[in-house]
Amino acid sequence: MRHDFGYFAREGISNLFSHGFMSFAAIGITVACLLIMGTFSLVAYNAEILLKTLESEYEILAFVDDSFNEAQTKAVGEAIGKLPNVKSVEFITREEAMEAFEERNLDEYMRRNILPEMFRDRYAVYVNDLTQVRRTARAIEEVNGVGKGNVRVDEDIAGGFIMVRNVAGVVSIALIVILLVVSVFIISNTIRLTTFDRRDEIAIMKMVGATNSFIRWPFVYEGFLLGLLSSVIAFGLQWLIYATVARSIGAADTLQFLKTVPFSEIWKPVATIFGAAGIVIGVGGSLTAIRKFLQV
Repeated sequence: MRHDFGYFAREGISNLFSHGFMSFAAIGITVACLLIMGTFSLVAYNAEILLKTLESEYEILAFVDDSFNEAQTKAVGEAIGKLPNVKSVEFITREEAMEAFEERNLDEYMRRNILPEMFRDRYAVYVNDLTQVRRTARAIEEVNGVGKGNVRVDEDIAGGFIMVRNVAGVVSIALIVILLVVSVFIISNTIRLTTFDRRDEIAIMKMVGATNSFIRWPFVYEGFLLGLLSSVIAFGLQWLIYATVARSIGAADTLQFLKTVPFSEIWKPVATIFGAAGIVIGVGGSLTAIRKFLQV
């Protein structure tokens, strides 16, 4: 069996080099498909990270009763922090609230006529799950020192985040699966052209008693090598493209709100996925291509 696999490997490598143009075409197409899938996947991943960052900054404002002293106000924050779905609580004094308002409203008349007394001490409440925002807001209203009508929550924004996240997830998975299927189809047709040149040889081998497995394995090795080589090339190009785009985004003043994950933090899973996808495409395409010619 060891001798047979050595023969299969040699035949696979020989086929790879004996059909230079078709092998080059197969590698080129596979690299293009992997780059398309990889680019789209990385865009979707960065969008998911950005969305999670925005979600983490979403806050519920809980206004504290004006009659409460410092100790009572602190107790309100501790009570809110113990509620389910509350990730963290940040105390904001009326002075800090006034300063934040002034930063957002630059009208000189409004700034001259604003007094700290117009604002109230409040807690900015950050949650773990945006789908539970309404329930969390109701629980905060029941805390002593807050009360009904003293919680400000924008459910439309929370619902928008949830909808975008769900739609992006479904679309990303669907497109990646479609691109993978299309890639296998394209590579199988490319390898089929190579196989077509050897249809007579395959028929003779079948007539002299060669099994389907014996005929199939060299093509499996060839597809494996095509996929592996394609994944290495695609990974290198993907890294270069990603780094270039990330630098461009970082240098653009108007795109500072877009944060890209450094490729150095994600290269290992990306390399694994590229390698696995390239091998699946190459081997899957070879098996699909050879199937027709084994039916003699």
